[in-house]
Amino acid sequence: MVLIIVCIIAGLGAGIGTGLAGLSAAVVITPMLITFCGFTAYEAVGIALASDVLASAVTAYTYGKNKNLDIKNGLIMMASVLVFTILGSWLSSLLPNAVLGGSSYVMTFIMGVRFLVSPITKTTSRMDEIEPKKRIIRSLLSGIHIGLFCGFVGAGGGVLLLITLTSVLGYSLKTAVGTSTFIMTFTALTGAVSHVIIGGTVNVTALVVCVIAALIGARASALFANKVDAKKQNRVTGVALCGLGAVLALVNWL
Repeated sequence: MVLIIVCIIAGLGAGIGTGLAGLSAAVVITPMLITFCGFTAYEAVGIALASDVLASAVTAYTYGKNKNLDIKNGLIMMASVLVFTILGSWLSSLLPNAVLGGSSYVMTFIMGVRFLVSPITKTTSRMDEIEPKKRIIRSLLSGIHIGLFCGFVGAGGGVLLLITLTSVLGYSLKTAVGTSTFIMTFTALTGAVSHVIIGGTVNVTALVVCVIAALIGARASALFANKVDAKKQNRVTGVALCGLGAVLALVNWL
């Protein structure tokens, strides 16, 4: 019963973060499974990545229906992300639980503060203003470090993707979330499969409950985000990320 309750809470929280800001479900699910259910970091990461797949897919679909998804440029970055996710996944198997379980909550909190203090209110993208060659180089280089990160800590790369797409490539918030979750769908799938192949075990109950809860949370929050203006989305996203960051910090200290 405790396992199911923890998975429902973790899944819903993760899904809401994904739908609002493209946050990787793994940021929430991984530390909660380790702390409250006694999972090994590697097993928790596998479940988190599997949850990321559907949560990211339904979020990308929702944003895409509202014309907030850049598939063309997203594919370029995704190519390098996928390759280095596999390498990162292998590296994560060599590290202890504490390193993997507590590596993302600080970034989550800082990103939340960023949305509150310096909201991303532009509704158009600067991507088309960048020269095609520079655009490709930036996307490929960004994909390398994002891929290493998402395979390494069991995250689809959500926070790093959002920072890169908004700050480096100049996307609006809505387009950044739609594009990042599109990429995360495939990076998370690659990471999940890599974990299983390399030797990760799966608790079926935890997997099913986390995936369903994350899917529900992601769909609901994505629908909300696409109906409100950029200012309100930034405010709600900032509060949600700060709250998640604080809760995850507490979980990691328990």
